[in-house]
Amino acid sequence: MNDARQASAPFERVGRREYGYNVRQVDDFLTKARNYYNSETPGAKVITSRHVRSMAFDPAKGGYEAQAVDAALDRLEDVFAQRERDRLIQEKGEEAWLLQISRTSAVLRGRLHRKPGERFRRPTRRKVPSYDVQDVDALCDELLGYFENDKPLSVDVVRRAVFREAKGPEGYEETQVDVFLDRVVELMASID
Repeated sequence: MNDARQASAPFERVGRREYGYNVRQVDDFLTKARNYYNSETPGAKVITSRHVRSMAFDPAKGGYEAQAVDAALDRLEDVFAQRERDRLIQEKGEEAWLLQISRTSAVLRGRLHRKPGERFRRPTRRKVPSYDVQDVDALCDELLGYFENDKPLSVDVVRRAVFREAKGPEGYEETQVDVFLDRVVELMASID
C-alpha cells in the first residue's frame, strides 16, 4: 500500500489479511456527516445523531480498525445530539427541550420499573438467540439509579453493553432490548 495514502488515513488499518470496516464506506459517511455539519444550507440532506448511532459498515480485509471508528462515531453522535438539543432550544425554547426530555424519560422509566425478569418480551421461538435476563436487568438497575438517584453512569457504558447469550424464552428478545437501549443512549447524549 502507498505509505503516503496510509499516513493520510483518518484511522489505523488492520493487517491485510484481517477484517476491519470498509474504508470507502467509512470515508464516505464521515465526509457526508462533515459536510452536513458544516452546511448552512437548510436543504442539505439531514444527518442526525440517530443516523450516526445506527451506522454500520461492511467488513473488509485491510479495513479501518473497528474500535477506532466506533469511538469516533460515538464522539460524532454526541456532537450531533448536542447540536440537535441546542437547535431545539433555540427554535422552541428550553421548555420544549425539557418537555421532550421529560416525556422520553417517563417512557423509559416506565419500562425500568417493571419487575426484574418482566422488563422485555421473551422470544416465542425456542432456539432463537436472546439476551441473558440477569445481565439486562443489571443494566436496567444501573439506569434506574442514573435516572432517579443521580448516580453517575457514562453513556458509553450503555453503548458498549454486552449481554451473555440465552436461548429463546430463557432470555429477553434482542431487538426490543436494542431499541430500548438506543432510546436511552439518545436521551443520555442529549442531556450530558
